[in-house]
Order: sequence, then structure tokens, then C-alpha cells
Amino acid sequence: MSARRTSRIEGSLFAPPESAQPLAARMRPRTLEEYLGQAHVLGPGKTLRTAIEQGTVTSMIFWGPPGTGKTTLGLLIARYTDREFVPFSAVTEGVPRVREIIAEAEQRLAMGRGTVLFVDEIHRFNRAQQDAFLPAVERGVVTLIGATTENPSFELNGALLSRTRVVVLEPLGAEALESLLQRALDDPARGVGATGARAMDGALAWLAREADGDARRALNVLEAAVTHAGAGGTLTIEGLREAMQLRTARYDKSGEEHYNLISAYHKSLRGSDPQGALYWLARMIGGGEDPMYIARRTIRFAAEDVGLADPQALSIALAARDTYHLLGSPEGDLALAEAAVYLATAPKSNRVYEAWKRALDLARSNPAEPVPLHIRNAPTRLMKELGYGKGYQYAHAVPEGYAPQEYLPDALRDAVLYEPGPFGFEKDIAKRMQWWAELKNRLGGGGADAPAPEA
Repeated sequence: MSARRTSRIEGSLFAPPESAQPLAARMRPRTLEEYLGQAHVLGPGKTLRTAIEQGTVTSMIFWGPPGTGKTTLGLLIARYTDREFVPFSAVTEGVPRVREIIAEAEQRLAMGRGTVLFVDEIHRFNRAQQDAFLPAVERGVVTLIGATTENPSFELNGALLSRTRVVVLEPLGAEALESLLQRALDDPARGVGATGARAMDGALAWLAREADGDARRALNVLEAAVTHAGAGGTLTIEGLREAMQLRTARYDKSGEEHYNLISAYHKSLRGSDPQGALYWLARMIGGGEDPMYIARRTIRFAAEDVGLADPQALSIALAARDTYHLLGSPEGDLALAEAAVYLATAPKSNRVYEAWKRALDLARSNPAEPVPLHIRNAPTRLMKELGYGKGYQYAHAVPEGYAPQEYLPDALRDAVLYEPGPFGFEKDIAKRMQWWAELKNRLGGGGADAPAPEA
């Protein structure tokens, strides 16, 4: 890296460590070489890495879970490109402060220096407020770097997205986290090396796995464990577990992870994988998802993806919902788990779902076809004289329990909407429908009765 002036904020965030700073702040990477993870965007030869090294970075959005280095990467960009780093929180500050920052950036640009405007939790600005950034981004007054844990497609307006590049930051792998933890444990200046603390075999690897890809969380737990162990102490898995206390799964009940997990649950059920279904169900329950939301999605799955291949599936899903409503957690959770296993191992059919879509399409394209006279209601003498109900055959009055007559409008009499599938109970439905079709042909043509299908 060529010698450049450092950004104003670097004086505090990249300064020598101070005892008041937490370990995560002291270990913040100061160079791209120290930055761990994200090789898919920062590896040698990658577009973003090259842009940073050449000082040609444009506005972008960093999207990723907590502790993946969004703020740090923004700081490094400002440092490498010799621009002022100006942090802004969409949680505590508003549009008036944005205007002040932009005015300051214009004055700075007039003196030959650019500005990196780093907006943390940019999704907290509503779509109208996000428009405040557009003029400055378009004119190059600021290089906007927004950080968000939410899917930009849902949370940012199209105008802003079209002027920025979305960079997806992934949770740090266990290997990268273990390397970071070892570095912090050994470093006497920025880390906790001066305490003489050491970790027993496997302890840091355990913490790296348990941190869910969150570097900040891993370092906070390490610092707490070292403090508890004291100078020269040994870090054990039990000690780290105590420092971590109750692990909270990374789960946002209204955001991206919410939709990812319910999608994984639904697709595990559809894929007939009870192991996956139970895991994703447990992830959602453990993360605080509303169990009644899961119950509703389970009911939907029973109707949409199991259907008549197993008519009991819908009853099981409804019973699970009612059981949870009656018992609550944790007893009611078992009913949801039972339903998940039942649905995952049930035969699958979406034939009713597809038939319903075809029926809706047919009704929309043929909205005014008259009801055939023989199946019209005829409560008055005039209606009967007009032919309403004439020729209707009462199915229970014939030995076969089936009368060969048309129930669709004349223009649609050959339409086929539902065709049973080859699995589960629908195999029996297929036999029954075939028998009715043969019976209709024979009775309509005066032939002998068709033999009834086997039960």
C-alpha cells in the first residue's frame, strides 16, 4: 500500500490500543492482509480488491449478518483510497444530519479530498428517506457505503440500488475465526497475550464453531473467559461455554433469515426429509419464531404438497395447530414436530393444487357460461316450466350410485382439471374415476355395467 494520508476517524479506530477499548475493537484489522474471510470478494484479483488497491471504489451496499466485518471493510476502503470516513447511524440520526454531512463533503471535495459516508443499518431508513442520499451519490460528492443485515431487495428502494453495487458478506468460517482467536490470544499489545492465558486443545475450535460466523461475538466471549480465568489461566471449553452463557441463534423473525428458514423447512417436507424438517423446525422454534406461524405454514403444506395422496395429512396439521394453541410451549412444540415428521414421510401430490389453479384460470377465461338446465335449482313452477332441473338424475337412486350426466357448462364439457397422481390414496381415486368413466360410457351407450373398483 502506498503512503497516503489517513482518514480522520482512523486516528481513533486504528490508533494504538487503549485499555478502555474492548478486544473486538483492538483486534480490528488495519490492513487488507489482516482482514479474514470474504475471499469471494476480497481475494487476489477480485474486482473489489483491485478497486480498493487502485483507489477506484464506487458506492456500494454491504449485506451480511453481524460480525462479518462490514464496518471494518468500510474503514479500510477509506484508508486505502485516502478518503474521509464519516460514520452515520440510521438508528440514531436522521435526514437533517445527512444534509450536514453532504454539505461538509462538498467543501472537502472542493479541497481535493473525497468522503466515504458509511451508513450503518441503512435499512432502518424508509424508502423515502433513502432518497436523501441519491443526489450526492449521483454527483460523486460522497462514496456511499451502506451496511445492512436485511435483504436489500426488500429494504432499499430501486433508485438507490441501481446506483450502488451490492456486496454480500458471508459469516466467517470456523477456520478463519479460530485463526482470529489465536491471534488475539497471542498478541500482547492489541490482544490478551500479556495476560499469559492459554487455551486447552480444542477450546478455540469449539468457540469458533459456536460463534455462528460472528467475529465480534467470538472475541467478546474470549475476552470474558480470559478475564474470568485470570492471569496465566487456562481456557477450557466449559469456561468458554459459561462465558457465552445462553447461545442465541442468529434469527430475524421478520427479515431475510426468517424467509430462508421457513423456505428450508417447507422444502425439507416436500423433499420427504424428516431429519431436515426437524432441524429447521428446531432452528425456528429456538430462534423465537411464532409457533402459530409455523403451524399455519404446515397446514398450507398439507393442502398444497400432500393433498389427496394422504387425506389424513391436513387433519394432522390442523390437530398440531390446535394442540399447540391448547398447550403452548414447550409441550405443544412436540405436536408441531409430530406433524413435521408425518408430512415429511407422507406420499406427496400437488394434483389438487394444480387442479385448483386450472379451475381459477378456466373460470376467469369463461366467466359467464350458463349452468346446464338439468342441474339448476327449480324452486318455483315457472322455473320448472322453463326446464330448470329437467332430466336431472339423482345418483342415490341408481344401484351404482353414479348417474352419467354432465356437470360442466356445454362449452366446457371436455375440460379436465383434476387428474389423480400415482401415489398414496390418489391411486384409489384414480381407480374410482376410471370406473366412473367406463360406467358413463357403457350406461350412456346402453352397454353392460362396469365392475366396481376394488376397495
